[in-house]
Amino acid sequence: MRQIFLDTETTGFNANLAQNPDRMVEIGCVELVNRKLTGNNLHFYLNPERDSDEGALRVHGLTTEFLSDKPKFAAIAKDLLDYVAGAEIIIHNAPFDLSFLDAELVRAGHQPFKKYIGSVTDTLVMAKEMFPGKRNSLDALCDRLEVDNSGRTLHGALLDAELLADVYINMTRGQDALLMEVGSSNESGIKVVQVDLRGFELPVVAANAQELAAHDEVLVQMDKSSGGKTLWRKLA
Repeated sequence: MRQIFLDTETTGFNANLAQNPDRMVEIGCVELVNRKLTGNNLHFYLNPERDSDEGALRVHGLTTEFLSDKPKFAAIAKDLLDYVAGAEIIIHNAPFDLSFLDAELVRAGHQPFKKYIGSVTDTLVMAKEMFPGKRNSLDALCDRLEVDNSGRTLHGALLDAELLADVYINMTRGQDALLMEVGSSNESGIKVVQVDLRGFELPVVAANAQELAAHDEVLVQMDKSSGGKTLWRKLA
């Protein structure tokens, strides 16, 4: 299973081609295959052909002077599309990045981004389901899941993609698919193996006397605090 963690930095927040659109200044991609980082990453700085808004510049720190000799998006579009082809793309707040990717691709004469990939997973949506009512920015998730982001003083697309990979692995820990390489089963060479769990006998660990006594004490205290209205007293 090939997964690509993708992040972008932009000159601002407006990707609308009908207006004065902002542009991408950086793209970072990190590859994960069978839940293992491969080191086969992709990174571009881009010449956006315009200045960054003050707010965006404070976020990423990529000045117009620094970006002036970098390639334009059209020059790297094919390399990007070849790299992501058929993969699951994982993005934090996917609609934002996809809007800029689509605008740049259309401008360069290509189809929308989703035409070239397998699927998109939005980790912001995942995080809101897992941690409802809590802050779910990438920094907040790093703190919550104990992912070290101490080196992140400014936002950078490649660094953020690497952090997102760590966050995703922690968010999905214990949900690994059982996989087996089978050579020619499909384009990816990966087949999901169905395992009959009925053949496994799970051990049953009984509570000891001390644990049972502690449990009974908790029930007594709950019964007292409810004024004798606990469900087990009513059923008795």
